[in-house]
Amino acid sequence: MNVVKIAQVFNNGRSRAIRIPKEFEFEADQVEVRMTENGDLLVHPVKKKSLLALLASLEPLSDEDRMPEIEDYPPEPVDLGESE
Repeated sequence: MNVVKIAQVFNNGRSRAIRIPKEFEFEADQVEVRMTENGDLLVHPVKKKSLLALLASLEPLSDEDRMPEIEDYPPEPVDLGESE
C-alpha cells in the first residue's frame, strides 16, 4: 500500500506538529520519528510493551540494590487444633 496524502503542519507551543489524516489513523499514544539521510521523515507507531517484555528489558539489580538474604526464618507453623 503506497498512499500519499498532504498533511497540515502547525505550531504546538515551541514544537512543530503534523496533523495525521484520518485514513492513516492508528492505535498508539506515541510514535517514533526518524529522519533519513535525504531528509524524509518516517513515522512509526510505538506499540505498548507487554508486562513480560517490560520486565525482560529491565537491567538486573546490582548487589547493593538487592534485598538481603533472609537469615532468621519465621518459626514453624503451630497446630492449634481443628477449627470448626
